[in-house]
Order: sequence, then C-alpha cells, then structure tokens
Amino acid sequence: MRYQLYYWPGIQGRGEFVRLALEAAGAAYVDVARRAGGIDAMLRLRDSPSIAHVPFAPPFLRAGKQLIGQTANILLFLGPRLGLAPASEAGRLWTHQLQLTIADLVDEAHDTHHPIASSLYYEDQRPEAKRRTADFLQHRVPKYLGYFEDVLGRNRASDHYMVGARLSYVDLSLFQVVEGLRYAFPRAAERVERRHPRVVALHDRVQARPRLAAYLASKRRIPFNEMGIFRRYPELDR
Repeated sequence: MRYQLYYWPGIQGRGEFVRLALEAAGAAYVDVARRAGGIDAMLRLRDSPSIAHVPFAPPFLRAGKQLIGQTANILLFLGPRLGLAPASEAGRLWTHQLQLTIADLVDEAHDTHHPIASSLYYEDQRPEAKRRTADFLQHRVPKYLGYFEDVLGRNRASDHYMVGARLSYVDLSLFQVVEGLRYAFPRAAERVERRHPRVVALHDRVQARPRLAAYLASKRRIPFNEMGIFRRYPELDR
C-alpha cells in the first residue's frame, strides 16, 4: 500500500504524528501537499461532493479507497498495518486511549498562544496567553507527563514502551510531545523533565532508532516554527 497523507506543507502540526508512524515503519507514502499543486489537490479532495465520509480538516489519509481523518483515528487505522499497535483488541484500545490523551495535551499546548480564538493573532491575545501558559506549565504539563511516567512504570511487559514490549505509535507521539515542549518552552521543559526520567528515556530511545534518526536529519522533517502547534515565544517560557 502506498499511502497518501494530506496536511499543510509548512508546519509539523498534527500531521507530524502520522508522519512519524509512517517513517518509523518504513512505509511508502506521499506527502501530497508538499508537492507542486498539492495544496489545491488537498482542498479539492476535502471539498469534493463525491466524498461520503468527508474529513473536517487535515490531516487525512487516503489508503486505497478509504479516506480517514483525525490524527488519532488515522493512527488507530495505521497501527496494526504498520506493526505499531498490539494484536489484541484490548491492546489496540489502550493504545488509542493513550493517543487521545496526547491529543488533549496537544490541544492545550496550542491554546497557550491562542487562548481566545484561532482567528486572532498571538499579539492580539498576549496577556491572556501569558496567563494560560503559566497554568499550562505549572499544572497541566506536570500532570500529563506524570501520567505518562506512571503508565511506563506500570507496563509489566517493558518499562521501555508505553504499551506492551514493542514500539507503538503512541511512543512516537510522546516523543513528538517532548520535542515540541523543548522547542516552545526550553526552560520549563528542562525543569519538568527532571521529575520524569522514564518519559525522557523513551524520547531518547525513539530518537535513536535508525529510521527515525534518518528522518529527523532529513529535509522531510519540517522544522518547528511559529506557525505550528508548538511555538516559541520567550516571554511565555517561565
């Protein structure tokens, strides 16, 4: 299967969680919107009246005749096919549950710089962003990372991974979260990571995997920037 991934070409965003899974598995895929005319193709597909299960917004994935939207839903589909999810139904549901929790964290990270409305510029909501970020860094990040630290400690199969004894897509997603927090809030991330050694160790193991290391060093990996979910505004990093 040659997959077609549709996502905005200039940011990592939510599409990066899907890219990491495809890259880690060595899957054949096309990042459609990064090709010439790709954005128009993506928008035409999204707005096509012939699509019964139309996605709300990118990312979405075309796999044969199927068109699948929402990051966690795409990973739920890809996981078993790429060898990045457990074989049992219970294991797949647990992995999906963890991915949905990561999605909650990602939404909160986005809202640090856009706490009022996505339609407003960051500069139009800077005071609110400072208040939102202070709570996010003081309370929410430690709560989320503390939860994932506990999940790793409770995994009887291996505390090297979130689920079972092998790499799953949720390990890749947690790696991306740590990377994003380090980019957006380097000072705060350094402080909070000291209390979550299992999460940091998981990040390092994922980063060292040959396929991931090659991807991260390549031009396929879009750099973090101030258009994506994780944005670096120094005045917010307290």
